[in-house]
Amino acid sequence: MTDPDASTAPSPLRPADAYPDPADAPALRWGILAPGGIARRFAHEIPRFTASRVVAVGSRDLGRAEAFAADHDIPRAYGSYAELVADGEVDAVYVASPHSAHLELASLALTAGRPVLVEKSLTRNAAEARELFDLAASRGLFAMEAMWSRFLPHYRAVVDAVHDGAIGEVLTVTAQHGQHLVFGPEHRLWDPALAGGAMLDLTVYPLSFAHALLGVPDQVHAFGALSELGVDTGETVVLRYGERTVAVAQASLETAMANEATIAGTHGRIDLAGSFYTPVEVALSTHEGASWRLPVQHEGGFQFQAAEVARRVATGETSSPLMSWQASVEVMELMDEARAQLGVVFPGE
Repeated sequence: MTDPDASTAPSPLRPADAYPDPADAPALRWGILAPGGIARRFAHEIPRFTASRVVAVGSRDLGRAEAFAADHDIPRAYGSYAELVADGEVDAVYVASPHSAHLELASLALTAGRPVLVEKSLTRNAAEARELFDLAASRGLFAMEAMWSRFLPHYRAVVDAVHDGAIGEVLTVTAQHGQHLVFGPEHRLWDPALAGGAMLDLTVYPLSFAHALLGVPDQVHAFGALSELGVDTGETVVLRYGERTVAVAQASLETAMANEATIAGTHGRIDLAGSFYTPVEVALSTHEGASWRLPVQHEGGFQFQAAEVARRVATGETSSPLMSWQASVEVMELMDEARAQLGVVFPGE
């Protein structure tokens, strides 16, 4: 889709139908470990937009699992994680617990022979990420980080346009993710024991965006603030690529930001309206005056990552090039370095 005054040339931004339709992916029977808020979205969108179903949910609290199952028409609820991964009718497991338990629960599922989709951030740190992927490799099983944004059509269109050279050499990338999420110290976002803080929940979005566009930086510089208990309440992370290119990732648990993203290059610019990590409109303009817009073309969002899992599992693959094991580890390494500069250490690290 183009503006009336846009160039008559084809848009450098590929439309949603240029990418696989989640509804066409093979069906999987999903089990959910830890029925929290983000699991509710998964349980709602996967059966609505794909051929897959959620057939079981597991929690340490049977009552909680049963309530979740009743809300989402899920046939089986378990009062332990071990019972869910032992269910022979579960084809794949979605891990939706706090970050502090990601490695433990993913390992439980993999050891039971179940492919896993693990909520972002994948683990607390890069060492745990490597341990998770080493286990998946040893079992010959699929494993992937649920960085859902990377699978959205508009996000893929932006990455593809940049890699195709649509705006020339990238000079700057800026992206924000700030929300007013001020809760008590018992909340998982503010609890060091649960790997709380802005970094693993919010900053991961702009950092993963920069990584998808530019890869691993040469330098990382982090500036931020900590709570009384030592979790990061917000930060600005500057990534330096060579002598000319800089990416700036900002996040906050204490204030709402515009949550927009901009990529500026030697030939033009791409703007993603807030919130850039969700299905939003994209605008690409060149210095010569041409412009194109890519409107929002679908509902939901989680279905795209689930469909990718289904496709890869069906063909016997263990990873996806859209969120590879290497990419997940590299983003975790960026966050490890930023946390080290901020002085954030989780209990047990």
